Amino acid sequence: MANVSYLNLAAYKFAPLTGDLKPLRERLRARGQALGLRGTVLLAAEGINLFIAGLEPAAREFLDELRACPGLAELEAKESWSATQPFRRMLVRIKREIIAFGVEGVDPARRPSRKLSATQLKSWLDEGRPITLLDTRNDYEVRLGTFRGALTPPLTHFREFPKAVAALPPELKDQPVVMFCTGGIRCEKAGPFMEREGFRDVWQLDGGILKYFEEVGGAHYDGECFVFDQRTGVDPALAETPTTTCWKCQAPLSAEDQESPMYRPGVDCPHCHREPAQELAERVARRHEAIRVATQPLPGSVPYDNFRPMTVPAACDGMTLIGFLTQCFAHVPVAAWDKMMADRELFGPENPPAPVTADRVVRAGERYRQFLEQVTEPPVNAAIRILHEDEAIIVLNKPAPLPMHAGGRFNRNTLQHILEAVYAPQRPRPAHRLDANTSGVVVVCRTRAVATRLQPQFGQRAVEKLYLARVHGHPADDRFHCAQPIAASAAAVGSREVGSTVDGALEAHTDFVVIARLSDGTALLEARPFTGRTNQIRLHLQCLGHPVVGDPVYGPRQTDAAARATQTLHPDDPPMCLHAYRISFAHPSDQQWVSFEAEPPAWARQEILKDARP
Repeated sequence: MANVSYLNLAAYKFAPLTGDLKPLRERLRARGQALGLRGTVLLAAEGINLFIAGLEPAAREFLDELRACPGLAELEAKESWSATQPFRRMLVRIKREIIAFGVEGVDPARRPSRKLSATQLKSWLDEGRPITLLDTRNDYEVRLGTFRGALTPPLTHFREFPKAVAALPPELKDQPVVMFCTGGIRCEKAGPFMEREGFRDVWQLDGGILKYFEEVGGAHYDGECFVFDQRTGVDPALAETPTTTCWKCQAPLSAEDQESPMYRPGVDCPHCHREPAQELAERVARRHEAIRVATQPLPGSVPYDNFRPMTVPAACDGMTLIGFLTQCFAHVPVAAWDKMMADRELFGPENPPAPVTADRVVRAGERYRQFLEQVTEPPVNAAIRILHEDEAIIVLNKPAPLPMHAGGRFNRNTLQHILEAVYAPQRPRPAHRLDANTSGVVVVCRTRAVATRLQPQFGQRAVEKLYLARVHGHPADDRFHCAQPIAASAAAVGSREVGSTVDGALEAHTDFVVIARLSDGTALLEARPFTGRTNQIRLHLQCLGHPVVGDPVYGPRQTDAAARATQTLHPDDPPMCLHAYRISFAHPSDQQWVSFEAEPPAWARQEILKDARP
């Protein structure tokens, strides 16, 4: 059996799969297992995406069975061969999308963009036709190779493509743009999206880079193509290259990477090699200087024009514009929306942008924009301190108040914007969130590959988190617990409701330990959340009658009006006394258990304990 070859099939098809997909999932999984196949089949209402392998007769029989499904008769598969089975088990999963994009209203099955054959693209490039080549793949794929002269937005995930499109030069909207990816599936969504954003001459390379290699070779292409199977990379002859992946961080490694003294097979590579302590200290010092430069003055303190986007969800499809706005932004008075439209400050999805009226009918996926002229953002505390940095993660002590992501009044005065400025061209992404008014330790992923290994730990509750909180009142017990469920969606401006009577509430569990009862009537607590609900610790403490000191939303005597006015505090305000003190998790590079602590703020330091009551 050592010489047996396995047929590898890769296929996708955008086609409406109506009805309950669960019976189809069970039927395909049982059939695949019976045929001895392994791999993954993704099903969604928009179509199918699959990568499977097995003995040739079985693989072809399974493909025929798929083509018998309504809408899949023309399913085409790319074939390759391997001496061993590249997959471990047979999986059939139901997903929201067969390729994660996150933009509603993009429908490649009904409204596809135009396709350009490989031979036609080569002909255009041979004759020097003025076109723009746009690479829709992730940054780690682009590192191995791309078309000569192509635009390569710094994507760590395909979900970032809409933001990359917004940053493209406006003049491209009237010029021919040819987009490409590995096999074509990402362009199926990228093309219609770009057309919706006003690009008038969009093409997608039919079959992607792999079909281009197959039909015309490597003309106008530099390097190799990253592939999502055991080969890692293929050259224009579709032959496997010496490129491999790092055992530790899963980054693709070129022959040059493998010659680096920082590459140790089975240990680490230049992308995840741990630096000696002195080198790390010097690098962190340089980061702190870069943070100082990026935040003095605060990036949002310089007036700038901004368009705030508002995307229509599926639930609002067919509503009037004012109906969509009042449903999705209930905290904004109707009169305020009327004034914006009267002042021509609210624009539709057309290109060029045109003002809209309240009675306009909106469609799912459309993006409306509010024009904000010469915006100046409220001040924040930007004293970010790096606690640890390696090639996989950044660990920092986030000050407060500082929002982590753009939203509401904040766009540039955020942790995300500052990190992007300091670490450019990398675009690091926090693996979890803290409230704007909560200080403490935050873990940040430097690449998408790292994020895919670290973020699941949060969803699986494998991360240990310890907070410090100063609360009103003295709890009766030294140890206590709260398990009140928390609303899945926000009410007034981000605030949540808590309790078993809340519709759609999610389970939430937090343990508390009293550290000290203080003479001013407050107490210092440890809080250990075992779930990760929004505002969980603050809500549970409010529910128990011991709200966090300084909490502008859930503190004593707070109202919805107060929440709207002070949801994010001013740096000169008394602090909200909640601090993420310690976090422990399996390092995404080597799965070794690591723990990091952020120095407590003044309200929680040891010297206050001298005032403790027994």
